[in-house]
Amino acid sequence: MRCVGRIALVTGGDSGIGAATAEALAREGADVALTYLHDADGAVATARAVEAAGRRALAVRSDAADPDAVAALFARVEAELGPPDALVNNAGLGQGGTPLAEMTDEGWDAVIRTDLTAPFYMARAFVRLRRRHGGGGRIVNVTSVHESVPCPGAIAYGAAKGGLRMITRTLALEVAPDRITVNSVAPGLTDTPMTASQIHGDPSEREKEFSAIPLGRPAWPGEIGRLVVYLVSRDADYVTGQSFVVDGGLSINVGQGA
Repeated sequence: MRCVGRIALVTGGDSGIGAATAEALAREGADVALTYLHDADGAVATARAVEAAGRRALAVRSDAADPDAVAALFARVEAELGPPDALVNNAGLGQGGTPLAEMTDEGWDAVIRTDLTAPFYMARAFVRLRRRHGGGGRIVNVTSVHESVPCPGAIAYGAAKGGLRMITRTLALEVAPDRITVNSVAPGLTDTPMTASQIHGDPSEREKEFSAIPLGRPAWPGEIGRLVVYLVSRDADYVTGQSFVVDGGLSINVGQGA
C-alpha cells in the first residue's frame, strides 16, 4: 500500500471524484477526512467505505469558501485524526450555458468563490499547518480540461479552473523549500452527479459529447482517484507544479477537421 501513515483531507467527498478519491486513498492505507456541504448521506456512505477498507474516517459539513469554517475544519481534523499531510481540493461548482453578457454578479461570484477562492483558503490553511509540523506534505487540486481549453457559456468556470492551475504552479514554487508538493489533476468529461444530464440525458446529445472524445467514453471517478493516489504517495516525491490531464484524448482532439 502506497499511502500508509498518510492523513488525507478531501473536499467534496460525498460523491463523484471526491468519494472515489477518498475510497482509493483508504485502500492504499490513508486515513481520510472528507467534507460535504449538502449531501450528508453521501458523505456518510463514503466514510463507511473508508472504514470498510480498515482506515479511520471523519465526515465534516464545511463550507470551504468560508475562511472561519476552514479554520474550524482543520482544527477538528487535527484533533480527531491528527494533522493532515495531504490535501485534495476537489469540491467544485459547474457552470454552463450562460454567456458573459447574460451572467449575473451572483452567478459569477458563486462559481469563483467555490472553484477558486475556496481552494485558496484550504491551501493557505494547509501550508500554515504543515509549517507548524515541520513541513512536508501534498496538495492536489482538481481542476478541469477547461483550465486551458475555453468553453463558451462557462466563462466563470474556465476563469476559476485556469486560476487554480496558476495557484498550483505558483504555490509549488513557494512551498518547495517546505518539502510540500503541489500538483493538479485536470479531468475531462467524467461520470459524476454534476455531469449526469450530459451523460445520461438526451441520447443524441450524449453521442455528440462522446464523439469528441477519442477513447469514446467519459472517465469513471475511480480513474481520477487513482491518479490522485499516485500524487499523494511517496512515488511522487519528485513531482511538483504539474497538471495531469485525464480526458480520453479530448483536449488533443480540439481543432480536428479545421
